[in-house]
Amino acid sequence: MIAVVCLNPALDVTHHVPAVDWAGVNRPSAVHARPGGKGLNVARTLHALGVDVLVLGLAGGITGSGVAAALGGVGVPAAFTAVAGETRRTFTVVDGRGRGTAMFSEPGPEVTAAEFGEFRARYQGALETGSAAVALSGSLPPGLPAGTYATLIEMATAAGVPAVLDAHGEALRRGAAAGPAIVKPNLAELEALSGRRLSTGRGADRDAVAAAAGQLREAGPQAVVATLGAEGLLAATGDGRWRARPPAVVAGNATGAGDAVAAALVHGLVLGRPWDERLRHAVALGAATAAAPAAGEFRPADYASALPQVTVRRVTVRQAAVRQAAGHRDGVR
Repeated sequence: MIAVVCLNPALDVTHHVPAVDWAGVNRPSAVHARPGGKGLNVARTLHALGVDVLVLGLAGGITGSGVAAALGGVGVPAAFTAVAGETRRTFTVVDGRGRGTAMFSEPGPEVTAAEFGEFRARYQGALETGSAAVALSGSLPPGLPAGTYATLIEMATAAGVPAVLDAHGEALRRGAAAGPAIVKPNLAELEALSGRRLSTGRGADRDAVAAAAGQLREAGPQAVVATLGAEGLLAATGDGRWRARPPAVVAGNATGAGDAVAAALVHGLVLGRPWDERLRHAVALGAATAAAPAAGEFRPADYASALPQVTVRRVTVRQAAVRQAAGHRDGVR
């Protein structure tokens, strides 16, 4: 079983609009509403892959009850700790002209120390009763400190359970220092941690990203997998640095694609896949999710067709980029 921690779940509402008018009235051609938040997207993807999964999180109010019921309706087991506040909602607007996707995300309910203490007890029980790995994904709700993920990773390590972390900001920095098996920042998050720009007008600077990922890996995690959007993934691992690229640019809703990558990474970790295959599956699953009409879903046929088209290769990094990354790291300490 893989335990998925989602401390700030949501009800995701996706509006598909033929041509978005940001100054006028819009009438969606389709509306999808389902349990969301990064952790729930990870859990739903793992469930679709046939993996035994258990969602652990915090939920409250009418929205929280609806999220828990909807998960049960699609067969995803969940053990939410009740909170007094109302679970948040997110709204995604997809422009049918291919001009991008906008997302609006509420902050979530205030969580008390007593509520989190109850969650920790439930989490400890899951670690001790057969969890093969734990995925910790998404934002922290108000009331929880930035070191929350670090605490949960340390608990997992003490129980002998590897952890995969997908977070941002100080929660990511502190969580990475706690020594998870994998951290999965996106380009913007890696730039924020490294203190410097890692892209050019033509896209991500491969050497700069690889060097920054390597520097982050030195801070504690066993591996760093940076998501680069349509450019794929770049990983710094104990088996070297890798670049994985999708077969082509995928048009559609990118919301949830990064969560699919996280699901593939924790799945590959549990299966013991070598890094090249782990990254191949992650890119293919992310591409299939981006091509799907609703956030956090994928069509198995898209996943299967993308797998043989993903290119994965080892990469080397110019020493100048490594020295530059080290200089920026020292400068932002």
